Amino acid sequence: MNSIAKTPQPPYYAVIFTSERTEGDGGYGKMGDLMETLAAEQPGFLGVESVRDQNGVGITVSYWESLDAIKNWKHNELHKAAQEKGKAEWYKTFGLRVSKVERDYFFTI
Repeated sequence: MNSIAKTPQPPYYAVIFTSERTEGDGGYGKMGDLMETLAAEQPGFLGVESVRDQNGVGITVSYWESLDAIKNWKHNELHKAAQEKGKAEWYKTFGLRVSKVERDYFFTI
């Protein structure tokens, strides 16, 4: 992911996933790429933005049309498998927040 997600006019929803990684890759990068591709194919997906610092702390924000779209993504079988692998191997800690976006503002040169 290399750009700011292009979202529609609000309201829409943001799922904010904050995590601290364990050492090493262990297939994490490949799975992350697969999850981004798979999420983009899900009904209601609007976009994603993701960053990780040199200490392994990362924030990924995915944008969705509705709470139902978020729920369907949560229960996707491949996504569930990635979640379990994350709990078992890839994350020291993580948190998830779901927010309704009511306003947004952008500036472009």
